[in-house]
Amino acid sequence: MTIRRIIFASLLLVSFVGLAALMTVTLSPGGYSSLDVFILVCFMVTLPWTIIGFWNAVIGLLVMRLARDPVQTVCPITPGDAGKPLKSSTALLSCVKDEDAAALEVNLSTMVSHLIRSGEASHFTLYVLSDTTLDEVALQEQEMFERLTERFAGQFDIKYRRRSKNTGYKAGNVEDFCDRWGAGHDFALVLDADSYMSTDAILGLVRRMEENPKLGILQSLVVGLPTDSAFARIFQFGMRLGMRSYTIGSAWWQGDCGPYWGHNAVLRLKPFMEHCRLPVLPGKGPLSGTILSHDQVEAALMRRAGYDVRVLPLETGSYEANPPHLLEFIRRDLRWCQGNLQYRRLLAMPGLKPVSRAQLFLAILMFLGSPAWIGFMTGAAVLGMTTDYAPYRADTGAVLFFTVLTMVFAPKIATVVDVLARPDLRRAFGGPVRVVLSVGLEILYSAMLAPIMAVSHTLFMAGLAFGKTIGWGAQARGVQRLPLALTMSKLWPQTLFGLLGLAWLSGQSLSLVWPVIPVAVGPLLAVLIAVSTSTGTLGRLAMRTTLWRIPEETRPPEDLADLHLPALSKGRTPDADSASIGQGDPKPAEA
Repeated sequence: MTIRRIIFASLLLVSFVGLAALMTVTLSPGGYSSLDVFILVCFMVTLPWTIIGFWNAVIGLLVMRLARDPVQTVCPITPGDAGKPLKSSTALLSCVKDEDAAALEVNLSTMVSHLIRSGEASHFTLYVLSDTTLDEVALQEQEMFERLTERFAGQFDIKYRRRSKNTGYKAGNVEDFCDRWGAGHDFALVLDADSYMSTDAILGLVRRMEENPKLGILQSLVVGLPTDSAFARIFQFGMRLGMRSYTIGSAWWQGDCGPYWGHNAVLRLKPFMEHCRLPVLPGKGPLSGTILSHDQVEAALMRRAGYDVRVLPLETGSYEANPPHLLEFIRRDLRWCQGNLQYRRLLAMPGLKPVSRAQLFLAILMFLGSPAWIGFMTGAAVLGMTTDYAPYRADTGAVLFFTVLTMVFAPKIATVVDVLARPDLRRAFGGPVRVVLSVGLEILYSAMLAPIMAVSHTLFMAGLAFGKTIGWGAQARGVQRLPLALTMSKLWPQTLFGLLGLAWLSGQSLSLVWPVIPVAVGPLLAVLIAVSTSTGTLGRLAMRTTLWRIPEETRPPEDLADLHLPALSKGRTPDADSASIGQGDPKPAEA
C-alpha cells in the first residue's frame, strides 16, 4: 500500500505542476498582472479533485480490464463461506426523521421478509431509530412498527425508539443506539430511510466482517434505485458510470483507509463505540458544535484505532433513492458543504493516519473548488474585456482546456470503455448505441448542471460567514412538480449568472468560446431545467425513450420486485425497448 500511495501521490503532484505550468504559460502574454495571478490561484484550487478523478479512473480501468478479480484486487479480504451459518449478531439501524412511513415500511418489510427466507433471521434485529419532530409522522411510524411487529412476530425481532431531541443529528441517533443496545450486538448495518439492501448483499457484508476481525467498517457500493424521476434518472446514470472506475481506482491506493458514506455499511460495534465518538467543535457559528458530515470523521477515527476501513466495489444489492429534483439535490449538497467545511477544525487531530488526514483536507477542498471556479471564470472574462492585447495564448489554452475536460469526464469514459468491451455489460446497459447516446446527453446535462451547483455552493459559503446554516431536515423523496415561483426564488442567482455569461459570450468570437457555452446556458436555464425534470410527464417520457437505462431495468433483480417501483412496474418490455433505439447487440431478448 505504501508503494501504491507513493505512485498515486507522484502522479497527482506531477499532474498538478504540469497543469499549473501550462496555465502559467497560457497567461504569459503581456506579463503577469494581479488579475493573472488571481486566475492562476483559482485554477490551482480547482485542480486536485480533477486530477484525483482522472487518475482514479485510469487506475480503475486498468484494474477492471487486467485483473482476474478486480474486487479482490482492491479489497483483499476473505469473503467467508456463503454456506456457513452466521455466528454473529447484527443490528439493522434504520435512521429516520420526518420520513414517509409508508415507503419506509415497504423497504423494511421487504428486507426483513427476505432475511427470514434466508434462514439467518435469528442473527439480526431491526431498530427503527426515529428523530422525527412531527407528531403526526411519529404516529404513522408507531403504527408501522406495530404492523411490522404483528406480521413478523416470533420470526424477527423489531424495536422502535423515538428521541425527544435529535441531539447530534444522525450521528447522535446512532450514538444513542450504541449507548442503549450496542453491547448486545457484534455489528451494526446502518441504513438511511431510502436505503434498500438485498439479502445476499447484507449476508455478504456480515460474513466478511466475521472472517476479518481487524475490519472496522465495510462500506458497500451504493447505487441508485430505478426511478421515474427524470432528474434522478439522468443523474444516477452518470453517477453509475463514473462510480465503478472511480471507486476501484481510489480503493487501489486508499486500501485500508477507505471511505464510509454513512449508510449501507457495516460497523464493528465494539471499536466503534470505544473510538468513534465525535467531538463537539467549540465556538459559535455554523461551523462549530455538532459535526454534520460525521461519516468520514468516524472512518478516520476507526482507522486511528487500528481497524481497517474498506469499500467493497460490487454494484449489486445495495441501493438508495437519489434526489428527485434539482432543489433537493442542491439542498443535500449544501448540507454536505457545511459539514465538510467543519473538517478544518479536525485536520490537526492527533494520531490520524496520513491518508485519513488527506481525505479530510480533500473533503474541504471539494467545496472550496466551487468559488474558485466562479472566480476563475469571472477573472478570465474580465481579463478578456479589459486588455488591448490577446490576454492569453490560444494554442496552450486549447491544449489546457481539452486536457482538463478529458480529466473531468475520465471516470465516465473509463467505465464506458469497460462496458462496451464486455458483452454482458453492453446488454445490461441496453446495448452500445443506447449507451453512447445516453452518455453523450448525460455529459452535456452534467456540464450545464455543474455551474448551477457552483453558484449555489459559492453563495452558501458566503452566507456561512454571516451565520447562515442549513441543518438537517426531512428529505424530498417522491416525484413532485416544483412550483415555478418557489423555483425562481431559489435559482434567480443562477439565472443572473447565466445572463451575464450570455452577455459576455455575445461579444466574443463563436469559434473561440463555443466550448464554454454550457457554462452560461446551464445557469440561464436553471429554472426551466429544475421544473421540467421534476415533472412526472418528463419522467415517463425519459423511461419510454429507454435512455439512461441502468442494469436493474434491463433485467430486474428478484429482490426488487416487492418494492413495486414505478420505474419497473410501468416499464416496457425488453423487446419493446430494443425496438426503440437500436442496440447493435446479438441478444436483444436479454437486453
